[in-house]
Amino acid sequence: MLGEVPLVQNGAYGMSIFNVFTLMGGIAMFLYGMDMMGKSLEQTAGSKLQDILSRMTSSPIRGLFLGLIVTAVIQSSGATTVMAVGFVNSGLMQLRQAIGVIMGANVGTTVTGWLLALSGLEGDSFLTRMLNPEAWSPILGFIGVFMFMICKDPKRGVGKIMLGFSILMFGMNTMTTAMSPLAGEEWFMNLFLSFRNPLFGMLAGAVLTALLQSSSAAVGVLQALSATGAVTYSSAMPIIMGQNIGTTITALLSSTGATKNAKRTACVHLYFNVIGSLVFLAGFYGLNAILHFSFFDDPTDTFGIAVVHTLFNLITTAILLPANRLLEKLAIWTVPETENVEQEKHSLLDERLMSTPSVAAGRAYLTGMDMAEISRVALLQSISLTHTWSDEIAKQVCREEDAVDHYEDVLGSYLVKLSTKHLSPDDHRKVNTLLYTISDFERISDYATNLVKTAEEMHVKNIQFSQVAQSDLEVLEAAVQDILERTVDAFQKGDLYKAKKIEPLEEVVDELVREVKSRHIARLRAGTCTIEYGFVLDELLISYERVADHCSNIAVALVEIAENKFDTHAYLGALKYGEDEANATFEKRYEKYLGRYVLTENDKNPSAE
Repeated sequence: MLGEVPLVQNGAYGMSIFNVFTLMGGIAMFLYGMDMMGKSLEQTAGSKLQDILSRMTSSPIRGLFLGLIVTAVIQSSGATTVMAVGFVNSGLMQLRQAIGVIMGANVGTTVTGWLLALSGLEGDSFLTRMLNPEAWSPILGFIGVFMFMICKDPKRGVGKIMLGFSILMFGMNTMTTAMSPLAGEEWFMNLFLSFRNPLFGMLAGAVLTALLQSSSAAVGVLQALSATGAVTYSSAMPIIMGQNIGTTITALLSSTGATKNAKRTACVHLYFNVIGSLVFLAGFYGLNAILHFSFFDDPTDTFGIAVVHTLFNLITTAILLPANRLLEKLAIWTVPETENVEQEKHSLLDERLMSTPSVAAGRAYLTGMDMAEISRVALLQSISLTHTWSDEIAKQVCREEDAVDHYEDVLGSYLVKLSTKHLSPDDHRKVNTLLYTISDFERISDYATNLVKTAEEMHVKNIQFSQVAQSDLEVLEAAVQDILERTVDAFQKGDLYKAKKIEPLEEVVDELVREVKSRHIARLRAGTCTIEYGFVLDELLISYERVADHCSNIAVALVEIAENKFDTHAYLGALKYGEDEANATFEKRYEKYLGRYVLTENDKNPSAE
């Protein structure tokens, strides 16, 4: 053909430089389509994915199904295994649990191969043609583009899934077309004859997968190559085994710098595929030597490759799942314990999880929930110290405050990095909610330590308030504990209805603080209280009022971010001084809480003390 620079020319067939260009473009579209579809599936199913991951269990069978489902959703066994490494590194999953997940990931990765295998369907009937993705993927892409451009999430995400699949199939078809001239190339046929050697075939498959960073993509490329007729079952077998071994490189690299159990998790992935490949090839070649398979040197197709890939993973899982303890021992032998070394500390958040942003966002929110709970416990313990001093509880509160500070540092850095990822709207809200609230939880823990210092002063100086003053403080403390409990509960459950109840209660706390101060001044004038006691009381009141303020901040953040806006002053102004239904509800709740927390009546006469 005029203008083409032939690379190899044999008769009527030839592979030109332009075919190479087309092939490269096809691979690019194939990989991009797979990536788009996987990420869009992950974002669309983000909340469900979190539910699946939250049900981790020590049962290998359940772990198997967990890995299978997650991999089928995100279209990457490598990403699932990296997640397993990250969870083990964070202490959320034990090595034994991860083994089942890894096996399930290997089975789940065969889904892509079967989707691509449908493109090999041929026939004149309407049903057969419609089962072939090449027939309907163009219209799928057409619809997907319009949904992506016009619709909002979650329909926009569905459009991206459709568009990604269409691009993937178009890339697959482009690769197949670009490689069709190779069908008549003698050197190409001889190349695949050399892959009948298991060593060469496994090496080629491993290198291809390592370059593409995806066994699903590598299998797809092999399926495209099968259209040339050069790929026989005898050459495809070792290549597929090598592809499964090559996919372990991602997890091995990700385990660098991780805990010993995280490294062992990556080793389990490697051993699963290496042992499985050796057993599968030994069985295949051994049976062939006895039975002389008729299909041994026959050309394979997309279905044949999908079948081999699936059989390998199913048979390997069936053999090694009952022997999961042996895999665990082998991994421990590979990464042994070292003597005289401090116990490894698990990281609160593992950056490996960011390869799956919805999982990382979910894990970050769980960490924020833990932080909120520690702050809550610290404050309640510090309030108890104002009544009964305990050195041990005081030390515990200080340790909890240090822990909350650490949570804020780690979460803040993690969220900044995570916010640069492509997040679904739900995950974006989670990240924003954390960014706006973790500093408030940290300040609550700070006021817990302030209360500890005040309680210690009361203990050392033997300060005891009058019975009436103690009664006033008990009412105020009950209201503070109530608002704190409600706030943490609303945050942990993402309950906006409960969050909207916080602000009226915060107003009640403010009113109680003003009233307690007013009564204290009256007692000072009557000479029934001292200035020194007043300083201590003032410190308590400041801490309680500030805690309620931070609870209000958290509640407002929950409500405003959920409604995709954030103007605290405007929100509070409309809530307290507006004339709409929200204001009426606020007033009703305020009166209700005000009636619940009433100071004792006998303090109207200061001399009663």
